[in-house]
Amino acid sequence: MKILISNDDGYQAAGIQILINELKKIADLIVVAPDRNRSGSSSSLTLDKAVKVTKVDDNIYYTDGTPTDCVHIALTGLINFTPDLVVSGINHGPNMGDDTIYSGTVAAAMEGYLLKIPSFAVSMGNNNPKNFITAAKVTVDLIKLYNKKKFTSTLLNINVPDIPYDSLEGIEITRLGKRHAAEPAIKGEEKNMETLFWIGAAGEPNDGGPGTDFNAIQNKMVSITPIHGDLTDHKNIQNMEEWIKE
Repeated sequence: MKILISNDDGYQAAGIQILINELKKIADLIVVAPDRNRSGSSSSLTLDKAVKVTKVDDNIYYTDGTPTDCVHIALTGLINFTPDLVVSGINHGPNMGDDTIYSGTVAAAMEGYLLKIPSFAVSMGNNNPKNFITAAKVTVDLIKLYNKKKFTSTLLNINVPDIPYDSLEGIEITRLGKRHAAEPAIKGEEKNMETLFWIGAAGEPNDGGPGTDFNAIQNKMVSITPIHGDLTDHKNIQNMEEWIKE
């Protein structure tokens, strides 16, 4: 099996290094990742300059571009084969709810999916995680399961609790929840006509009930959310067609 690995935390990040060490036991790997942390870059492409690719070692490269750049370049010119799978991660924090829209980790997997390759985005369930090996082992488990039971249109957003592997309570197929809005860093206080805001600050999500990715992580379950890149609101097409006729 051949797997392309990328991330948004940079090619030297602990998460991707631990992932590489586990996946090389079951597959041939090629790594193309950013040269530095590019968290929150979403599906941005570098269009105003050439993207530089640097070879670190056999089958290990970094670029000065975004996570999407990395996967796009790898699949459209850098490598001369089509990998069986794209794995993005392990992200140094969660990518749940609305955050998946902004995530560079998810975006790298999305690029693989858009280029018709099954893709996994793997993230730790909380910030400042320690148990990357748990997520790496879960990824190996899921790859083995996928190889036994393949299905089409595969883009999986996977979040893993930051606990020892043996403490996991199982796997849950989930929907994306919704996080709370941005809030002032110091409520009700302004200084020099400036107000500070934290985006994605800690707090209870607006929608984190049963069936959501937030709830699964809280209950020590691996959260797997199948997502897709089709932004069309198919159910509303007929309504819009009738609207423009009025």
